[in-house]
Amino acid sequence: MNNQKPVNPETVRRTEYEIDPVYLRRWSSRSFDSRPVEEHVLMSLFEAARWATSANNEQPWRFIVAQTAEERERFYSFISESNREWCAKAPVLILVLSAKINSRGNVSRSHAFDAGTAWAYLALEAARKGLNSRPMGGFDREKAKEVLQIPDDFEPHIVAAVGYRGPAEALPERLRERDTPSLRKPIEDTLFRGVFGQAIQR
Repeated sequence: MNNQKPVNPETVRRTEYEIDPVYLRRWSSRSFDSRPVEEHVLMSLFEAARWATSANNEQPWRFIVAQTAEERERFYSFISESNREWCAKAPVLILVLSAKINSRGNVSRSHAFDAGTAWAYLALEAARKGLNSRPMGGFDREKAKEVLQIPDDFEPHIVAAVGYRGPAEALPERLRERDTPSLRKPIEDTLFRGVFGQAIQR
């Protein structure tokens, strides 16, 4: 694959049914430009996340943002070495977490699902604004809770790098070929009719 030109996801990805092209444009590159994200642009991502759906409108998600060099260094202390290798250029790091206890004092069964929904809204708005966002699960959750002073009734889920996309050539050689929009399984692989395992006929 020739990495000299930016990849256009819409030439790599094909849909079976018509959807908004933002879903195809959103892909998670490991390459970031170090220039800062304008504050009003960054805040628009959290505005989008604010309108995500959640069980009983509990909105259990929380975001901890690292923008300054000092804040990002704090995040690096619990991010795995393999992820630090590429995320160090990202100007923004975000920890996504959620409240495990709801407003009625009961254990929430949907807090992680709801936080994931909010993250999806954020990631789509990032794509709409021309930003790159890449979530990572490779981090020490217990250390993150300690370093960021997170209460026990909140659960960290992912750390996300956010910023403007950089060239694939800026990545270590072993990561360059992997830095391309991924494809998806056919709809039939994930969609059943009526009961689990019953293939849908189209």
